Amino acid sequence: MEAVIEEIGQLFEQLLATKADRIEKIPQSGSDRVYFRIYAGSKTYIATYNTHQKETATFIYFSKHFKAAGLSVPQILGVNENNTLYIQEDMGTASLLNELEARGHNDEVYQLFQKSLSELARIQILGDKGLNYDYCLTAKEFGKQAIMSDLLYFKYYFLDTLQLPYDKQAMLDDFDALSTYLTRTENKYFMFRDFQSRNIIVKNEAVHFIDYQGGMKGALQYDVASLLWQAKAELSEEWKKNLLNYYMDQVDALLEKPIDRITFVSQYNGYVLIRLLQVLGAYGFRGLFERKAHFLSSIPLALNNLQFFIEHERVGIITPEFDRVLRLVVDEQMINRFKAPQANEKTPLVIEINSFSYKKGIPNDPTENGGGFMFDMRGILNPGRFDEYKKLTGQEKPVQDFLQQRTMMGKYLNSVWDLIDITVENYLSRDFDHLMINFGCTGGQHRSVYAAEQTARHLRNKYKVKVNLTHTNSANWVR
Repeated sequence: MEAVIEEIGQLFEQLLATKADRIEKIPQSGSDRVYFRIYAGSKTYIATYNTHQKETATFIYFSKHFKAAGLSVPQILGVNENNTLYIQEDMGTASLLNELEARGHNDEVYQLFQKSLSELARIQILGDKGLNYDYCLTAKEFGKQAIMSDLLYFKYYFLDTLQLPYDKQAMLDDFDALSTYLTRTENKYFMFRDFQSRNIIVKNEAVHFIDYQGGMKGALQYDVASLLWQAKAELSEEWKKNLLNYYMDQVDALLEKPIDRITFVSQYNGYVLIRLLQVLGAYGFRGLFERKAHFLSSIPLALNNLQFFIEHERVGIITPEFDRVLRLVVDEQMINRFKAPQANEKTPLVIEINSFSYKKGIPNDPTENGGGFMFDMRGILNPGRFDEYKKLTGQEKPVQDFLQQRTMMGKYLNSVWDLIDITVENYLSRDFDHLMINFGCTGGQHRSVYAAEQTARHLRNKYKVKVNLTHTNSANWVR
């Protein structure tokens, strides 16, 4: 990663004839792309590192085309020679999902959703004009094969991973019937493909789009279904209905011939189902296969979303085996399978988390049963080796950035949490009252402090359990 940061600095200086003040890695989510924020004076920029060269070429082509059409996308400032690194305008740090979580479901946020749908209609219809779909990463069009691919993604990474019983041939026949039905749409323009609130950046109450490199030609309904039925957004039925009508009004204003709304809504419901299943497939892959906690915790939300859809909406064609499997997937037992147990005011369990220095000794456990976990953090690169971090602690942002960006700390902690979660859930079910978790490093100042802080946050958020956090190397750090 140090070599990448150095290359970013060189490319930035080449493009803007000035040096970056600092370059920070942005925490990754589900993508393999690595993002960095570049600070230069009062301005910031985004650098993206991606070894998938065709994906980079696609994003740059789409961005330049959309920017020329006056659409709300970032400007590309430049790319390196081998198409693995590019620098673009920084649209800001607040996504539409961030705004929703911070402000709640109020009128201001509703207006942001309206602005997003208005801009979506523009990028779909105006962006389609003159767009060369030869640049698409996979197929040029989201047709029957692509729809089948989404359905099979759900089959392989969710149904089959959980070993649910179903008639495989009947399901494939049902997938074929649904995908055939959904390809018979009249309104095919640019399809964003991953249009959800994390990919909508809000700046000065205006909206801007990012991460559309997976786009292709396809049905208008897919993107609006993706946004309105995003599980984490938890939009009310009233919002979904009114925002869909608002979106159709925006589309009609851009087309010469108004859409047939009855047919449009029927197929929209089909694309909602496709999107919900594709998301479950993605969560299955990232969560059940890669064991990423964020995606595992999102599965219950996605299942609740699918459950509500099945009970309240209608799709033009759902065959018997498909319907049976869908109802099996959203059964309460299945949803509860992915829900973490939650502590309450009567829960006896208290988790003691300590950071410590191996030089000064391991924390004592005065409880009757003892036990617990001891994690050695000395295999992680020590920020204390660098002068600028020596007087700081793992509670301070520069050290946190160092550990997140320049070490294997994230991978290490994911493995730690996989282990301790098993014990925490067992102790909650058995009404145990104590668990100790210790993190040690050389000085008990940087790595162990950071690991203890993040683990306390993880357990509080996931299980709502009481956590006592102590940094034993300094009385000032106890809380």
